[in-house]
Amino acid sequence: MRPLISIIIPTFNRAELISETLDSILAQTYTNWECIIIDDGSTDNTDEVVGSYVDKDSRFQYHQRPLNKLKGPNSCRNYGFEKSKGEFINWFDSDDLYNNNALERLVNSYSDEFDLVVCRLEKVNSKTKIKIKDNPIFTDNLLLDYFVGNVTFYVSGPLWRKSLLLKQLYLFDEEIRYLDDWDFNLRMLYNNPKIKYLDESLIKYCIHSESLSHEVSKLNYEEIKSEIFAREKQLKIISENKKVNKIEATIFVKNRYKYILRDLMVVNYEKKKELFKLLLKKQVELHDFYGILKTIAGFVSYSLFNKGYFFYK
Repeated sequence: MRPLISIIIPTFNRAELISETLDSILAQTYTNWECIIIDDGSTDNTDEVVGSYVDKDSRFQYHQRPLNKLKGPNSCRNYGFEKSKGEFINWFDSDDLYNNNALERLVNSYSDEFDLVVCRLEKVNSKTKIKIKDNPIFTDNLLLDYFVGNVTFYVSGPLWRKSLLLKQLYLFDEEIRYLDDWDFNLRMLYNNPKIKYLDESLIKYCIHSESLSHEVSKLNYEEIKSEIFAREKQLKIISENKKVNKIEATIFVKNRYKYILRDLMVVNYEKKKELFKLLLKKQVELHDFYGILKTIAGFVSYSLFNKGYFFYK
């Protein structure tokens, strides 16, 4: 028998979207899969929608996140992993869409030497399904390029061999809300897994105006805090494992903080002082004394005159 694939989907109030995702799973040419859906406490009719799929196909499972686990998609993913029985794991989101042959192509690309197969994703507008772009996955310097965002796998791109995941101390960090896939994929990649790259876009990644990446751009400070937590965590990890050039990684994080602080300054957001201190800390670590002067001058200029955008270019 061909190997079982466990598709693990966290969901929260996605009743209007998840049917299309589950239909794309039903349409797979590869049929030996189980789909484990973990509800994060939905208050809409997600249970009715998902329940109709469970009733008509036993390959679907529907579970509620245990109350003793933290709320959030990462707790749901970890719990779904505990329930999984497959040889391979594909983390999926409740608005992602498979091409009909996606699982077939991923499984057929495996051989014993590989720990994961990575395909490209096609970013599409959630309403029109018009293609925006594909994500880059090819590089000669994987860890650094993944750290700085030159390549991206997202959560759904890789099909993981479960035996590799079972060796990890933990899977998804339940304290992280934004950049959770970035943190997870980096920690897995630090193990130097054998990767098969598949130069095909097999999954549609839907872009919504309410997605978490847009929440950061809209200055949702909870999401900004999650980004800071994830970035600082990874800088600490690479300080210990030496897998990524620390200076280049720190420069990238410093520039991210500068970008966010600039936007906070423009709208005079009350939390701007926290980003100001973080940015200065990174510049001190890098001995970027000219940058320190510009940051201070810009902060003072914005605070007194509401001007000084050029200091953060």
